[in-house]
Amino acid sequence: MLRKLGKLGADDARVDPENLLVTRTLDGVDIKPLYSRVDAPEPTLANALVLQAAGDRTDAAAWDVRTLHAGADAAEARCALLKDLECGASSVWLCVGEGHLPLGSLRDVLGDVYLELAPISIDAGADSLAAAKEFLAVCTERGVDSSKVRGDLGVDPYGLQARTGGDADVDGAVSLAARVAVSHPNLRTMLVDARAFHHAGASDAAELGMSIAVGAAYLRALVEAGLSVDAAALQLAFRYAVTGDQFLGIAKLRAARLLWSRVCEVAGVSPSARKQVQHAVTSMAMMTQRDPWNNMLRGTVAAFAAGTGGADAVTVLPFDAAIGQSDDFARRIARATQALLLEESNVGRVADPAGGSWYVESLTRDLAEAAWAGFQEFERLGGWASAWEQGEVHERLSQTRAERNARIAKRRTAITGVSEFAALNGIAVVRPAMSARAPGKGALPDVRYARAFEQLRDRSDVHLGKTGARPQIFLRTVGDAASHSPRVSFVANLLEAGGIEPVYGAPMSGGLACLCGSDTDYATRAEAAIAELRAAGVKHVIIAGKNARTDVDESLVAGCDAVAVLAGLLARLEVL
Repeated sequence: MLRKLGKLGADDARVDPENLLVTRTLDGVDIKPLYSRVDAPEPTLANALVLQAAGDRTDAAAWDVRTLHAGADAAEARCALLKDLECGASSVWLCVGEGHLPLGSLRDVLGDVYLELAPISIDAGADSLAAAKEFLAVCTERGVDSSKVRGDLGVDPYGLQARTGGDADVDGAVSLAARVAVSHPNLRTMLVDARAFHHAGASDAAELGMSIAVGAAYLRALVEAGLSVDAAALQLAFRYAVTGDQFLGIAKLRAARLLWSRVCEVAGVSPSARKQVQHAVTSMAMMTQRDPWNNMLRGTVAAFAAGTGGADAVTVLPFDAAIGQSDDFARRIARATQALLLEESNVGRVADPAGGSWYVESLTRDLAEAAWAGFQEFERLGGWASAWEQGEVHERLSQTRAERNARIAKRRTAITGVSEFAALNGIAVVRPAMSARAPGKGALPDVRYARAFEQLRDRSDVHLGKTGARPQIFLRTVGDAASHSPRVSFVANLLEAGGIEPVYGAPMSGGLACLCGSDTDYATRAEAAIAELRAAGVKHVIIAGKNARTDVDESLVAGCDAVAVLAGLLARLEVL
């Protein structure tokens, strides 16, 4: 941001320099460089109670350390699950159905688990009702006290519809919930998995607004099925994605609790049943396949945000989760990340540790207000199901997705190791492929932020395999090192993000070259340097920085659409 300041001229006398440091989120929320008491909302007892209702923060078991098991081999899952529970995990998240654990395997997979001690979360997609029935049967066979069975059955018909494009069997889900509410009072049937919207490119406020709209729809359906409003609220759990933006992550979880408490209040839910049960998961969308070691750092920051934000359960995805089936090392690091936060950093020993921060309180309020406005729009359209049928969900997500993609492509939103500071010849991490449920027509897209840049790197790998060398562009410097180094660094960083190797020495005849220097040096030396490149057989001459010269073919400037520029350069280099 400092690059945007420059020098204030006479026409800028009325400009507050501090305003030039303000950034705006995808939701239109302004993030200021400095906050004071006047920025924070007035505290209320009701809000304080809602925000602190994040579970018992009196010991190291402040939140469930929940590990994900998404493989298809039941025997391997049984061993891995037991190892996780012995090494710090306190609850389990099982994927069942197509591409994952087969139906009928839960009896074996959970054979070593004390079901009265470890909460279980089921994720079975289209097989949710069958998997729930199987899990309840396992509990009954083993004689587990039904009041001690905890977790959630993960039945999310609207979320499944968003991910696959199919129909939403709300009636079947509600019927199951009505039975579970009586037979297993501490087990939640319905899940609002907001990651379906997050993975489709939702902003934080949009993700919140959509999750609250779905939650309200489920609440109504459960009450219409005969449950009391309190019993209905107690059948719901929520799952949110948390990214490497720690303050937005903290504020999002806090805002979610405020929003849900307000919905419950309006619906007549008793204060004791208004708490939103949250499962926070480190975002798959932020994960990279290239230089995946950085995902450990992303996961650490996101896990900190989840714990500080008050999540009841936290899942840190292994650093290789975007590549394929995680190995033991990756799973161990994911567990250890939470163990460090709980055991060494003591993050879980404080109720609402972000409470009182002028910045976080202000951001929580702004996110909640933006999300509430979105939720009200869905209500005006007739509720979630009606808004979905009218295409409103797709329309809103397409807007934020396009804006985020533009920021990433222009490198205003950096992805370390991919769009910035790419390790061009880094060691590739290879994992067995992981099956995925195939989306159908009308499903929301599945976004990973780094994908566009990684596809450029894939093209570079193909070129390397065919020719024995990566695509290359010669960097021709003008002036001394102090004057040309800034633009050399800029160009090299940009090219490597697209899999193009910057080279020095002598230009390749018929190839591409980029001139790097200061504007002052360009004025006196560029013409001769360009003539030298042309004489050496360079077919395409590029210049770094804004320049109106007519003797060059292209310019590279900060803020350009890097994905489009790099794709064009690769296309030229691939035909050489």
